[in-house]
Amino acid sequence: MEEKFLTIGPDDAEFSVLLAHGAGAPMDSASMNALTEALADAGLRVGRFEFDYMAERRRSGRRLPAPRAETLIPEYLAAVREFAASGPVVIGGKSMGGRVASMVADELHATGAIAGLLCLGYPFHPIGKPAQLRTAHLQALKTPTLICQGTRDPFGSLEEVQGYALSMQISLFWLNDGDHDFRPRKAVSGYTLAAHLQGLSSRVSAWISGLPSPH
Repeated sequence: MEEKFLTIGPDDAEFSVLLAHGAGAPMDSASMNALTEALADAGLRVGRFEFDYMAERRRSGRRLPAPRAETLIPEYLAAVREFAASGPVVIGGKSMGGRVASMVADELHATGAIAGLLCLGYPFHPIGKPAQLRTAHLQALKTPTLICQGTRDPFGSLEEVQGYALSMQISLFWLNDGDHDFRPRKAVSGYTLAAHLQGLSSRVSAWISGLPSPH
């Protein structure tokens, strides 16, 4: 794919959101498409980009493993520098993409480069390994942050996350019976993915509109 950024939503939106993909799926996966379309429908301009390993998968057809999240920090910082936006920018991503964004958020927020951080399904721990927490840097996070999470996400459920020590700058929005892609068990819960995505986009829009302007 020649274009570095895949952008959707109104060009004159007050805020732009820059999102990175998760470890195993590209920036135009069904889940990312649904999420970004919902956010764009809420009036946000949303850009997506791919880390080099995922772009190489697309070129070669070989399923290269995702590298360690911290090794992707330079690529995320480069994407923020290259992303064109006329107004304030919120960074984030799906799963691992949001985790990498959370690692660079304070550095960028301190300089006024971003207004906030949006994590869509944060991987609080590896599946089946609840003791291996990825929350140390979240305890002292200074950037205004919204984490949207399914209540039965195997990377961090409602029951688990309620017990974590997290920064007061972090707000959590829970999707009832949602999995890592916010998909509920319709036959069990009566919820639908479409309703969850609409609720998520409304919450994100309201949260972003309340962010202080970057200094």
